[in-house]
Amino acid sequence: MAVSNAATAIESGRGRALPNTNIANVTGQTSAVSWGAILAGAAAAAALSMILLILGTGLGLSSVSPWAFDGVSATTFGVSTIVWLTLTQLIASGMGGYLAGRLRTKWIEVHADEAYFRDTAHGFLTWAVASLATAALLTTVIGSIVGGGVRAGASVAGSVATVATAGAAAAGTSAADSGSMGYFIDSLFRTEMNTSANNSAGSGVASGAAAQQNETASASEVARVFMNTLRTGALPAEDFRYVGQLVAKRTGLTQQDAEKRVSDTYARAQAKLRDAEIAAKEAADKARKASAYAAMWLFISMLIGAFIASLAATYGGRQRDV
Repeated sequence: MAVSNAATAIESGRGRALPNTNIANVTGQTSAVSWGAILAGAAAAAALSMILLILGTGLGLSSVSPWAFDGVSATTFGVSTIVWLTLTQLIASGMGGYLAGRLRTKWIEVHADEAYFRDTAHGFLTWAVASLATAALLTTVIGSIVGGGVRAGASVAGSVATVATAGAAAAGTSAADSGSMGYFIDSLFRTEMNTSANNSAGSGVASGAAAQQNETASASEVARVFMNTLRTGALPAEDFRYVGQLVAKRTGLTQQDAEKRVSDTYARAQAKLRDAEIAAKEAADKARKASAYAAMWLFISMLIGAFIASLAATYGGRQRDV
């Protein structure tokens, strides 16, 4: 027994730790990463961020209205969304990082700088796992609940464009439309009151139903002529003369006055179409810029979340070692 103790003392004096010493067991079995604490903090952060996102979606949709001059403006809605996403990252990442630092195992005989680095790494890993878990949840049923409300709000603007497109397409087949093209066609066939009275007195042989049917057919034909070349340029000469003849026959104007009315009406319709196209391009450009700004602010908010998670983990780890 004395010989064995002496050998142990000699080996210890030479700087080699024996396998059965307590210090070797402690340092060899203690891991630098406490995955249990990281997973616990990540689960808490993911759940809290999901709750806050659902709450933010509900608050945002309650403040948006498809009616004009009702609800918050687009700028206010965008700023509030950015603020809420940043606040969500701050709260959820801070909570997850603190739990990861507070629940980790205590490292024995580790320098203070090394413990600070490990706590920072634990907070960052917690944020990373929570971000991946949140991204996975957003693609499942929970994501459909959140995304369904957003798509419902976004469909308001899309439905307006769909209705406008359908109205413009139907104007080529019916003159009874209430859209812009129907208005231009109606203005094309307007007659003066005295001219209308003279025409009705001189041509009383035609029945009212037949006259109405002829008027509808003429208006529909003119609408199709306009829609055929409205986007391409000027009205062809043969179409221009033909529409002028229809207008002159319908209104009692001279051929020259009828052609002038056709030219003015066609120019007004083209201006209206150009204004609609410009408005659509401006809306698309605003949507593009809004998407770019949203992506950049989401990137910034996630970076803030990573920093807060690391900082909160160091604070929780310091309290754990007290």
